[in-house]
Amino acid sequence: MYKEVIAHIRTLFGTGDEFVPLHAPYFGGNEKKYVLDTIDSTFVSSVGAYVNRFEEMMAEITGAKYAVATTSGTTALHLALIVGGVQPGEEVISQPLTFVATANAIAHAGAIPVFVDVDRDTMGMSPVALKAFLAEHVTMQDGMAINKHSGRRIAACVPMHTFGFPLRIDEVQEICAQYNIMLIEDAAESLGSTYKGKHTGTFGQVGIFSFNGNKTVTCGGGGAIVTDDETIAKHARHLSTTAKVAHPWEFVHDEVGYNYRMPNINAALACAQLEQLPAILDNKRMLADAYNEFFRERNISFVKGIEESSPNHWLNTIILDSIEARDAFLQETNTQKVMTRPIWQLMNKLPMYAASMCGSLSNAEWLEARAVNIPSSYRPGTNNIAITSKTSDLVPQQLP
Repeated sequence: MYKEVIAHIRTLFGTGDEFVPLHAPYFGGNEKKYVLDTIDSTFVSSVGAYVNRFEEMMAEITGAKYAVATTSGTTALHLALIVGGVQPGEEVISQPLTFVATANAIAHAGAIPVFVDVDRDTMGMSPVALKAFLAEHVTMQDGMAINKHSGRRIAACVPMHTFGFPLRIDEVQEICAQYNIMLIEDAAESLGSTYKGKHTGTFGQVGIFSFNGNKTVTCGGGGAIVTDDETIAKHARHLSTTAKVAHPWEFVHDEVGYNYRMPNINAALACAQLEQLPAILDNKRMLADAYNEFFRERNISFVKGIEESSPNHWLNTIILDSIEARDAFLQETNTQKVMTRPIWQLMNKLPMYAASMCGSLSNAEWLEARAVNIPSSYRPGTNNIAITSKTSDLVPQQLP
């Protein structure tokens, strides 16, 4: 079976015995032109026209009123927590099934992560698990959610849209509102993904995105904060530029700031990539269609997203029957130079977060033992290739 999967992947990507990466960047537009433009202008650092243009494009794409360019998704999340009012020593609820940057950003803000379970079909935070955890462990005092066991305020909730698949974020939003908890969406992996017609990252008061080298679109390293709150946007932009007060020549800084502003040369690359986002999303949906048809015929669970969601299919994911099947698949594919990888080790199993408070994590543990990412790169020249299965066939699946 695994050899058949490898052969199918090689056919989809048109490779012989060459290495097939998990997700390679695609530069098919104005990338070189815009980057050379920044070099010619000499504005290659954090001031420049492309930074402003990038922010305008991100606001337009997501439907948010404001966007703030940062150096990475991690710095975007760190800033979002700070401008969201999270104080050192307070708690932030997140999910254990996420890339370590999510938990690290919480720690960078001086806060303490708390982990609640995910749903199997979204791989993102479960609103049922969140509601149960808050009902059991939280009391409201003066409008603040207080953890009855630690005595700390729960200042924010950071769910993550895993591999670009939207979670049930509207339900999480309602729960956070009931407990007066700031909702900050980690949409680092989900640029181009929507849920119930609304872009991920715009359900919470703040959302963040990543433009790392392996993302759907990339500028090598970069991030963005999106929000409808003008005060939050202005504060985030101010802190990202070392909290420097505008002046023609004086160096005046009024807060502890950060050197988190995206350089113009990276923004130029990002703008060229964002121009191609619709075509890239179409291309990746076609790949997901082809995978869906193949794995459906072989009775292998392929993650398709939930009803009323439109994922960007950043990393296509299959669910195998057991950890033994997962490890055998990883061994065979990688030995044959087809890059696959397991989902992340749960955050509460890492030494720096082992003492974190957790709810029941049965779904996260189940997925940790079974989920595998398979090659998901953009395939040049395939946008107009017809395939049997259509995107409309990607109906929500019921995972066991």
